[in-house]
Amino acid sequence: MDFSEEQIRRYARHILLKEVGGVGQEKLLKSKVLVIGAGGLGSPLILYLAAAGVGTIGVIDDDTVDLSNLQRQIAHTTDRIGVSKVESASAAVAAINPDVKVIAHKQRLTVDNAQDLIAGYDVIADGSDNFPTRFMVNDACFFAGKTLVSAAVLRFDGQLSTFKPHAGGPCYRCLYPAPPPPGQIPSCDEAGVLGAVAGVLGTLQATEVLKEIIGIGEGMAGRLLIYDALSAAMRQVKIKPDPACPLCSPKATISCLRVDPPAESA
Repeated sequence: MDFSEEQIRRYARHILLKEVGGVGQEKLLKSKVLVIGAGGLGSPLILYLAAAGVGTIGVIDDDTVDLSNLQRQIAHTTDRIGVSKVESASAAVAAINPDVKVIAHKQRLTVDNAQDLIAGYDVIADGSDNFPTRFMVNDACFFAGKTLVSAAVLRFDGQLSTFKPHAGGPCYRCLYPAPPPPGQIPSCDEAGVLGAVAGVLGTLQATEVLKEIIGIGEGMAGRLLIYDALSAAMRQVKIKPDPACPLCSPKATISCLRVDPPAESA
């Protein structure tokens, strides 16, 4: 594609990178990414994808901006309290980069709509804050053959990985076969989260999405990154496909999208 003079100036620092260049920037401008959740993870993720020139960003969230969100959800502002998060995120993207089209899905992701929504995008970035959604997104991506970049945060900790079972890697269920029992792991609403930690993980998540689109570097498929903000430490754990995975193994028992019942407490 031919870049306009404005685009050459906007993306100059990308184009200078030999790993990206004009070809890589063209891939970004033609790409479609679905961001699930416009909260603590989704906010920095959406902003960096927009700044990078990802051509179409879908955002799905059924919530509205609350004052308590602003400590970490940097796509939103005080004057947009009460506005839907997808509309607020759309306004934030428009202020950063007019090249980017935002598709605002003001709804909750469900078994009924997940597969249709996910089918329209190249890469899925999960920034949801609950286990049922994470498992449903993983399963929908598996059935659609889509790359999933997933992150999670709580208190001072975060995790990040990319799941590509269609390319021979593990899926989320290879790491966590089923949701934990109710109450075993508190939510951010219950346990809190340092706002900047969400920024760290959301930014790392954006980086992995961009790498997947451009096709550069070593992706996070088969690896889990664990971040501890209090010790400023990052470590990685290898993840292998589980030969007994209920979703992606030859012994799979899941054949369609569903909502998992929570596991029973031991």
